[in-house]
This record gives sequence, structure tokens and C-alpha cells, in this order.
Amino acid sequence: MKENTKNKIITVGFALILFAFFFGNIIKKDETISVAERRKLAQFPTITLKKLENGKVAEEFDKYTVDQFIFRDSFRSLKAFVSNDIFRQKDNNGLCMLDGSIYKMEYPINKKNILKSASKIQNIIQKYLNNSDVYYSLIPDKNYYLESYDLKIDIKDVQKIMQESIPKAQYIDITEGLKLEDYYRTDLHWKQENLAQVVNILQQNMNLKNTSYVQYETQELGDFYGAYYGQLARKVEADKIHILTSQTIKNATTYNYETNQNGKVYDMQKWQTSSDKYDIYLSGATPLMTIENPNCLEKKELLLFRDSFGSSLAPLLLENYSKITLIDLRYISSNILEQYVDFKNQDVLFLYSTLVLNQNVLK
Repeated sequence: MKENTKNKIITVGFALILFAFFFGNIIKKDETISVAERRKLAQFPTITLKKLENGKVAEEFDKYTVDQFIFRDSFRSLKAFVSNDIFRQKDNNGLCMLDGSIYKMEYPINKKNILKSASKIQNIIQKYLNNSDVYYSLIPDKNYYLESYDLKIDIKDVQKIMQESIPKAQYIDITEGLKLEDYYRTDLHWKQENLAQVVNILQQNMNLKNTSYVQYETQELGDFYGAYYGQLARKVEADKIHILTSQTIKNATTYNYETNQNGKVYDMQKWQTSSDKYDIYLSGATPLMTIENPNCLEKKELLLFRDSFGSSLAPLLLENYSKITLIDLRYISSNILEQYVDFKNQDVLFLYSTLVLNQNVLK
């Protein structure tokens, strides 16, 4: 084949590929969310004179084209393969895989954000909780338990900042009650079925009855592909997700203030429909929820200020309380809490992961 002919074929072929992708992107219907990444995708920007002047249109259009590109997930997987297997880079999209488990590279500690988070908690204590027993605990990122990995938040640094900023609350250290195997391989969260030691530590420090005698039934629901799985864009073996049930948990009822609906501790509809199967625990992220335990003879209440980790832990504290109120300060402002919560001599536990505190997302 003559050199000139070969060059023409390559040029025409390349042009056809460009046109195919161009028209493919025009025809393709825009998607609103990425199920794999569990986030909203950028939409076509609204064009205004002000946005044209300050360059926002170009910026938003760039994000839109990246998010809505045809075969986007396939290209994400290809990029991950090239980065990790060909160029031997340790991370992709801020995530790395070690021994079949996925880890987020959360480093270094953001002291400014930790201080802001601690200040928010201290303000709530001073405003609402003068007559309550107040405790707080920190949930380590699973990277903390990696012995051969240095790029991680040292929970001891976070502890020091929190203890200096929140002098009137009792700190409960749960780090000894956890190990690496207690977290999912494809997700940041801990496994509910592995929380017995954490529950025991909390009960000891909060002067609660030890409930280790309770016989929980462990039920496997199926495969669980966590948040890190979609973000990494690599094939990893699925985790298995379980729920612990008891007569107390079965009889308990929930009330979701956002949806104004009653429900059960485990939301089987969410298990069937949600892209995040961790939503099985108390219906997932919600600003304010209560759990009523009719089996508890003692009228004792707990206010649990929590992130998503608290959704799987709260059911295991029901043996100690007639009512648990779960408050997620990522979605509700602390300034309006008194409109919904009657603060009256409850036990209070602030339970947050170091990842949340390091991002300063509490309102």
C-alpha cells in the first residue's frame, strides 16, 4: 500500500471516529445522576449575560461535557486500568487498591476544618445541652488500621483538637474496638455485624446496661458494591451486607421528619431501589429521625448526633433506650433544632467519622 493511500485511510478513519463521537454525544440523552459514582451529573448550563462576562458559562459547559460524554463509564474504567496496571500509579481518582480493598487517600489533617467542626459541637452543647450527660466519640477512617500505609489521618491528632475544644463533654475512645476487617472492602463504612465491641465500649462509658446477652439474628441480604467501588472504576469482588435483627428491633418504629412517614429500622424498599445499599439502615441520609422502642420499660432517651455510620449503630443501642433521636448536622442547621427536638435531660452522643470532621460539613 502506498504511503499516501495509507495516510488518507488513517485521516478518514480518524475523522469518522471524531464525527461518530460528536453525533453520538448530540443524540445521547443527558443523565441526571451517576449510579456508579453516586453523585449528580452536571447539566447543560443556563446562559446569562453575567455568566458570559465572568466566564461561568465556559466553566459549567466544560463540566457538562465531561459528565455527559458518551461511554463515560467505559472510559473511566480504561483510565483506571492504564493508570494502575500500565503506568503503575498507586492511586486513581484519589483512591488506591491494596490487597483487594479500596482506600481513599485522605491526607493530611485539615486542622482548620477540625476546629470549625469542634466549635459547632461546642456551641450546640452550650445552647441546648446544659442539663444532659454529653459524650462524643470519633470513628477512625479505615486507613487508620493499615500498618503499611502512611497517607492517613492520625486520629490521635483529631482527638487532641476535639478534647481541647469540647471541655464539657466526655470523650469515648472506640479505636480499640475496631480493626480493619470491621470495614467494607469497597466502602468507607463499618459492618454492623462487627460492632459488638464498639457497643460494649459505649455502654461502659455511658453507664448503660451491658446488652451482650442479646441474641441477634444475622441476615445476609446480598452483594454490596460500596461508594469507593464506583469511584475507583475498577472491578473488585463485592462485599456482602448483613443486618442484625432482634425482637426489639423488629418491634421498633421510626419517624422520618423529612418525609413525614413512619417506618421500620431496616428499609427494605431502599434495599430494592437505592443505588446505595447502605441505605437499608434507617433509610439512609436524613436530617432528623426518631426510633421508638416499645419494649423498653425505662423511659430513657438518647440524642445521637451522627453521620451515616450512626445509621447502622443506632439499632444496636435500642436495648438501652425507649427513644433515640438521630440528628444529622450535614442536612439540618443547628440553629433550628429546638423547633423539632425537646431537649430535656437525655443522654447525648456526638458520633462522627474523622472524614466528616476533616471536611467541615456540619451546619
